[in-house]
Formats: sequence, structure tokens, C-alpha cells
Amino acid sequence: MNQDWLGTLIRRLLLLLGGCLLLGLISGEYAWALVLGLAGYLGWTLRQLWRLQQWLKSSETDAPPPDSHGIWGDIFDSLYHLQRRDLRLRAQLQTVIDRVQGSTSALKEAVVMLDSEGNLEWWNPAAERLLGLKKPQDTGHLVTNLVRHPAFKDYFDSGRHEEPLELPSPTNDRLWLQYNITRYGNAEHLMVVRDITRLHQLEQMRKDFVANVSHELRTPLTVIAGYLETMLEHSEELNPRWSRPLQQMNQQAGRMQHLLNDLLLLAKLEATTPPATAEPVDVAALLQSISNDALALSAERQHGIELDVDRRLALRGSESELRSAFSNLVFNAVKYTPAGGQIRLRWWRDEYGAHLAVQDSGIGIEAKHLPRLTERFYRVDSSRASSTGGTGLGLAIVKHVLLRHQGRLDIDSSLGKGSTFVCSFPLSLTESR
Repeated sequence: MNQDWLGTLIRRLLLLLGGCLLLGLISGEYAWALVLGLAGYLGWTLRQLWRLQQWLKSSETDAPPPDSHGIWGDIFDSLYHLQRRDLRLRAQLQTVIDRVQGSTSALKEAVVMLDSEGNLEWWNPAAERLLGLKKPQDTGHLVTNLVRHPAFKDYFDSGRHEEPLELPSPTNDRLWLQYNITRYGNAEHLMVVRDITRLHQLEQMRKDFVANVSHELRTPLTVIAGYLETMLEHSEELNPRWSRPLQQMNQQAGRMQHLLNDLLLLAKLEATTPPATAEPVDVAALLQSISNDALALSAERQHGIELDVDRRLALRGSESELRSAFSNLVFNAVKYTPAGGQIRLRWWRDEYGAHLAVQDSGIGIEAKHLPRLTERFYRVDSSRASSTGGTGLGLAIVKHVLLRHQGRLDIDSSLGKGSTFVCSFPLSLTESR
């Protein structure tokens, strides 16, 4: 390729001008000779432009540009090198795309690419097996028109995809799938679907086992606790050395009954679905009742309990379930706050929803424990939990009650500075009284 294209152009123009002058000298018509020379050069230039246009319009995008000489030869030569580089980059990109598609095709999980509107663009073979997608007729269709489950539509349209969604497969009710959606690029969606049938079966077996064992243990434990109470009532007739063992046995029987009641409540929350319609609950009155119970629990420890509630704000839901959740939070605050400490209950509404905050000035919790607090039987300190009589199920119950009321639990705590537990509910469940 000629790098000094400007010099070459000037030399060719000077040569053309010299030829025109020579022709004018021979013919005696200098003006006409110059006009004919320039017209010829212009015609040649227009022809090169026409050839370039035809090449750009050609359907054979890989065909090389036309040959020429002079400045147009340099232009066509530069286009040829750009074309070769573009072809190499396209080949490399296609290789990467083929490898990505090949690797995703080998996955057992379904991988589905959606545009910003939720229309199907590409999916791997596993998506055909798990979701029943078919090529090419499903391409370009809305995914919510093919996965026809109300919960999936609500999940997709909500835009809140931090937590996965678990539903039965649209092709086989015996298969359970977990949907994970990630946004990327220009608001496109990447949906990964896993077959969790085995995990679902194991979880169901666990729930059944806990529920059945809890029911089976309840009757013999009630009998044992009844006899222990009877023996303690007539302890004067027994040998004095049996008094302390009987009291300890009765105390541990009470702890076991409390544990079984919590297990049965969890099993009920997991096994049943929330009612389609719910009556409004007077949360202010509910919190007042729980506060009175908390003061009785505090007794000589003399905690200060402050209520800051919107008495006109009601919440549609199950009063018994909400009482269980709220009382767990308040009683935990009493248990883990030193004598004379302060506990504040706040119930309010803003543009994001309705909120209940339980704030204490207790011993606090290390940050490393916060993500696991709602797990069953998880204890920050087993010795501390034993001394307070906790079962390790209170926050798990809170979590399940909130899930049944479309709510969430946020925890903020610092060691030695107290804790704040905030229950948040959507505006759609609130009412003004």
C-alpha cells in the first residue's frame, strides 16, 4: 500500500495537467484540452465510486474489494486489510460463542437468554426437557406465556430476583424446579433453572419426620409432665432427697413441651398455605398486649418498654401467627437485655410499606452470626441459650410467618450496643382504621 498517497495524487494531477497542455499545444485549444482532461479524470473517479458502492451492496460480504490503482487503489487496499481483520475477529468471536453454547448445552441446568421484555432469544437442550421449550416456534415469545404459573409471572414482573423461586415443572408435576434470574447488559435476563426434585423430596421428608415425631412425643411427654406435677404437689410425702431431681425433671419437661410446640407450629406454617382473604389485625392493640406480657416476663429485672405505634394502621393477616412472630422478637429482647435496659417497639408506615421495629439495648450479636440467625436451632452461644430457656426456633418461626405475609426480616446489631429487628410488610396488606 502506498503510504505517500498525497504526493502520488499531486504527481498524477500534474501529469494530467501536463498532458492537457501538450494536447492544447498540438490542437491550439488549451481550454478544451483542459476540460476534456478533467472530465476524463472525473469520469474515472465516478466509476471507482460506483464500483465501491456495488461492492458495499454486494451480498457476498466476504468478497474482496475491486482492484484499482492510484488513490483508489490505496483505498481498496485499506478496505481489503480491514476486511481481513474483521473476518479474523469474527472467526475468533464465533469460536468463543460456539464454545460457550457447547458448554451450556452440556449443562444439566436449563439456561435461557431473554431480552429486556422477557422474550426468548436462546436456550440450551436442558431447557427443552425441563421447561418444554421448542425451537424455533417458541423463539421471540414471552417466557411468561410459556411458563404459565401465576407465581412465576409475579416473580418475573416484580423485578426482585435476589431469592430463587421454586415451582413444579410446567411439563411434569413430579419435577420441582428452582428459577434464578440475573439481569445483565442492556436490561436483558439470564435465567438458570435447576432440577431440585431430590432436594424437595428430602425437605418434604424432613418436614414429615419433624411433624410426626413431634406429634408422637407430645402424648408421652404430657403424661410424664402430669405425673411429675402430681409428685411435686405431694413432695412432703416423698423422701426429701427427691425434691430437687423432681424439680429439675419438671423444668426440663417444660422445656421439651415448649420445643415440641414450636416444632408443631413450624410444621403447620410450612404445611399450610395462607388464607386467600384475611381480616385486618389491630397491630397497636396486639403490641400493647405483647408489651404487657413482656413486662411480666421482665419482672424484677425492670426493663423499660416504650411503645411508639400508629394506632390507625392495621395489617391484613393471621392474628395468631403475627402474635407468635412479634412476641418472639419482643421476648428475645427481654431475655438478652440486661436488667434496667430499654426496649422500644415502633409500628409505622411509609412509601415502602408498613414496618415493626423491635430495638433493645442488650448485649448485641456479632456480624458473622446475622446471616444464620433465622436457621432452625442456630445458637449464637449455646450456654447463653440454655440459661434463657430458648429453643433456637423463635426466629425461624418469625421468618416463616413473615413469608406467609409477604414480609421480610432485617437485622441490625453490634456487639455490646444492642440489636434492632425490623419486620416489613407491603402496602397492599395495610389498612387505615
